[in-house]
Amino acid sequence: MEEQVELVGKAFVDHYYLLFDTNRANLPSLYHPTSMLSFEGQKIQGVEEIARKLTQLPFDHCLHTISTIDSQPSSLPGGIIVFVSGNLQLQGEEHHLRFSQMFHLVPTQEGSFVVQNDIFRLNYG
Repeated sequence: MEEQVELVGKAFVDHYYLLFDTNRANLPSLYHPTSMLSFEGQKIQGVEEIARKLTQLPFDHCLHTISTIDSQPSSLPGGIIVFVSGNLQLQGEEHHLRFSQMFHLVPTQEGSFVVQNDIFRLNYG
């Protein structure tokens, strides 16, 4: 069970950041109508609002480098909590930004996962 949770967490993280870095417009497919994103303290709910936030960020290209991925089963049957830390490099910027992000993945009837909760923070200092 623990190995499966780790595999799903890693696969999700790889997929999420590949989409974010190369085709951010496809990220909304990972969310559903009751999903919530907290982005630097701003709470956003629903696929359309999350899509708007992610596609209107003030940069076009970036590169995430993942340092750690921690995954645990959640209390929701089949759910997984994934905590990520790493660096974010914006195009044209010399310095990277450190970040942390948490995802609560919930299973779908089709056998995949969607993001129920997503919390993102830059780590300063």
